[in-house]
Amino acid sequence: MTFLPPAEGPELERFEHPLASRYASKAMLRLLSPLYRMRVWRRLWIALAEAEAELGLPIAEAQLEELRRTRESVDLEAIARHEADLRHDVMAAIHAWGEQAPRARPILHLGATSCFVTDNGDLLICHAALQLLRKRLLDVLGALSTFAATWKEQPCLGFTHFQPAQPTTVGKRACLWIQDLLLDLGDLDHLIATTPVRGVKGVTGTQASFLELFDGDGAKVEALERRFCEKVGHPAIPVSGQTATRKLEDRIGQVLCGIAASASKFACDLRLLQHLKEVEEPFETKQIGSSAMPYKRNPMRSERINSLARFVLGLVPSSYQTSATQWMERTLDDSAHRRLTISQGLLAVDAILVLYRNVASGLVVHPRMIEARLAQELPFMAAEVLLMEGVKRGGDRQDLHERFRVASLEAGRAVKEEGLPNPLLRLLAEDGAWRMNETELAALLDARRFTGRAAEQVAGFLGSEVARALEAHAAGGEEGLRV
Repeated sequence: MTFLPPAEGPELERFEHPLASRYASKAMLRLLSPLYRMRVWRRLWIALAEAEAELGLPIAEAQLEELRRTRESVDLEAIARHEADLRHDVMAAIHAWGEQAPRARPILHLGATSCFVTDNGDLLICHAALQLLRKRLLDVLGALSTFAATWKEQPCLGFTHFQPAQPTTVGKRACLWIQDLLLDLGDLDHLIATTPVRGVKGVTGTQASFLELFDGDGAKVEALERRFCEKVGHPAIPVSGQTATRKLEDRIGQVLCGIAASASKFACDLRLLQHLKEVEEPFETKQIGSSAMPYKRNPMRSERINSLARFVLGLVPSSYQTSATQWMERTLDDSAHRRLTISQGLLAVDAILVLYRNVASGLVVHPRMIEARLAQELPFMAAEVLLMEGVKRGGDRQDLHERFRVASLEAGRAVKEEGLPNPLLRLLAEDGAWRMNETELAALLDARRFTGRAAEQVAGFLGSEVARALEAHAAGGEEGLRV
């Protein structure tokens, strides 16, 4: 069969990015939209003009008022028309706003370079996006905390190397997922608190244009940047070239990768647990697991988390390539790459956390399956308890150790080669050296006896570190995000 290129048609004129059309939330899409970006730029231009006016430059209040009045009235079509002619996105935005605010047009962008709005704007948008991700992360922590508290005492088989290991509890295992997210939250909070804007730096970062505007008065230039930063609510990086250092975006990428890695670890664990039929992700009433196998309950949400996380983890190496290859005060080979990596990283992590909360809020636990698997393995793990009881009843510890070793090997063979239930307790009961029948041996195998302080650890962890993290968090909605 020959595949011909599709005929032209309106349905082929616009590519829909899956992160926008399938995965990310409307709230994150609004923050990364052209409309929000233009409104952030206008906020920056107004803050600059206000600060310049306050320090004595000839900018009339009527001009400032015109800018404030038209700030929200962004005409994206007009901007696109200007950019088609000018081939410059910032100048296109200035011309379009100048048409809406003709009296203010002469003082727009006064003393600034394009990176005044692009770099400052990108960092402000990232601040808002990171705040949204913080809310999402706390939502996940809340859901996992409820799950951990509910199941803190449920014994389950522990796994190391995905081989049976000493028992733990379902809730304690959930605390491992929570711990990773708490570390991510600390990194995220540090990033939000310490990421500056570019500030008012001029063409190559020397502030020469602003020094000219203020007739060589350096103190006024410093005051200009201080006032500008007060208005936008963030401090400025101390020095820059034409652009702020791209390492600021590397730091953002590191935190995004940390969150993605934590979510992916959770999703991998859950996929394994679902295979074991112990814990499953939620499954809708009409959800279809397979087009060919109608009985299937595939962990598709967890798999999607893994897939999106893999994408995010691949972004950081290329981000470092950008910061590593910036020439002198700037080069433009970063522009297209930054448009892709910053936005896609934020969108993908937003999608991951939305999925994570959905899964964590609806986890399905199957205690009987958990108990059956634990019962199958517990006799092997109870060696020390059985040995101590055997000695109390008059046995020789070294002799009993050898008898246990031989019996456990035979029991393991029966389980693996014949598919039988674990016969270890029966084999021990048949050996008179133990001086216990099978019922007495089984009575020593209370699973809670082997989980150590797991339940207490869960209660302490949730009541301290996790409680402090969640204390100020209100779930709320996304109505506060205004674009």
